[in-house]
Amino acid sequence: MPALSDILMPKLGLTMTEGLLAEWRVQPGDAVRQGDILFVVETDKIATEIEAAGDGEIRHRLVEAGETVPVGTPVARWTGEAPEAGEERATPPPPRVKATPLARRMARAGGLDLAAIKGSGPGQRIKAADVARVLASRPEEAPRAAPAGEAMALDRVRLTAARRLAEAKREIPHFYVGAAAEVSRLLALRDELNAHPGAARVTLTHAVVAAAGRALLEEPDLNRVWAEDSWVQLENPDVGVAIDTPRGLFAPVLADAGHWPLDVVASRMNAMVARAREGRLAHGEMSGGAITVSNVGMHGARFLVPIVNPGQSMILGVGAVESLFRPDPEGRPALRRELTLVLAADHRVLDGAAAAGFLARIVANLEQPLRLLRTPVEGKN
Repeated sequence: MPALSDILMPKLGLTMTEGLLAEWRVQPGDAVRQGDILFVVETDKIATEIEAAGDGEIRHRLVEAGETVPVGTPVARWTGEAPEAGEERATPPPPRVKATPLARRMARAGGLDLAAIKGSGPGQRIKAADVARVLASRPEEAPRAAPAGEAMALDRVRLTAARRLAEAKREIPHFYVGAAAEVSRLLALRDELNAHPGAARVTLTHAVVAAAGRALLEEPDLNRVWAEDSWVQLENPDVGVAIDTPRGLFAPVLADAGHWPLDVVASRMNAMVARAREGRLAHGEMSGGAITVSNVGMHGARFLVPIVNPGQSMILGVGAVESLFRPDPEGRPALRRELTLVLAADHRVLDGAAAAGFLARIVANLEQPLRLLRTPVEGKN
């Protein structure tokens, strides 16, 4: 009989500590080939399909659909290869609480700690009735009026995004700094670049992503995130981009955005947007980066005060370009075209001065757009 090895809950992001096994795609006894989908994991940003690393046969499923378990937890046993040395198996995961999916949802909604509830199911598995019993024993609250209208069920992607962003807003100490960039020169440069046929079309969003990437190169000490009571310094100037798709809002990460001139950023980002809207994003595109750019200017909004994505430390809200008159150095009215930017930051990672300085770097890159056409030089300038 072939030896069995464990399939583990994977670590899909730098700050991921646990994952929700949302769906099984295989049954015990199924033979699988390398690349077959085994199960679906819900992470901070997306529902991710996990593929078989090789050929083998599934013998046992150790975690039920709907359970949340720490990274590195064995979720199944099979006849395929064991994890390589140095993977998450090296640190034994803490014991998990056995509970049904409904019980977990009820406990989360009621603010209960599952570890404090005694389960009545097989192996002390916590059932919905156990959670209901604890909820009923709490002091009564004033009755709330039922909301008018019909409840709308959310798909897995939207439900995951709603839950993770709510957690981020509660757990991340947000603060905000804002600035206006004068973008007349940038708009003229964009129009000139787009007049050349055959090249990637350049947008303001491309320019902001490129400017944020350059700012990470210029302020490398700020290219960091919070994880397990410490700062984690990131190596590459990666920038996330909020993309609205038919399946919901995604924020994939454009790798090395700060290293590329504007036309390359535009080309690579256009391809990434297409993959997002077609549902073809790779695992690696959904994690990493210290900052995301979210542009709502195309909808006419003047500004956006955004929520930091889980696993990152900053997000830049971008509004619409406004035409207005400001006094010139002689006090005469001069027409300006201004882009309002709001940087939301994690106060565990950045203080106000650091965030304001970083935003000023982005503004300078937008107001002197020829910088974005050149090969960047790392370090402060």
